[in-house]
Amino acid sequence: MAKTLQLQFTTDLGKTASLTLDYPKEPIDPVLVKQSMEAIIAAGVFNSTSGKFVAIKEANLIDRTVSNVVIE
Repeated sequence: MAKTLQLQFTTDLGKTASLTLDYPKEPIDPVLVKQSMEAIIAAGVFNSTSGKFVAIKEANLIDRTVSNVVIE
């Protein structure tokens, strides 16, 4: 199983931009996630083609199973 933490932000252009973190520390602390997202916005270090991060949209813990298919 592969888990990722997807952080979604609203941008100054009214679009959505995401950051995805592999292997997040569990259990996920919602307060810490919110504080971290607020710090990312305040730092203003991320710009995307969707615009500058201006607000928190949502955070999602994604759990998926990946099976390797052997092709001979």
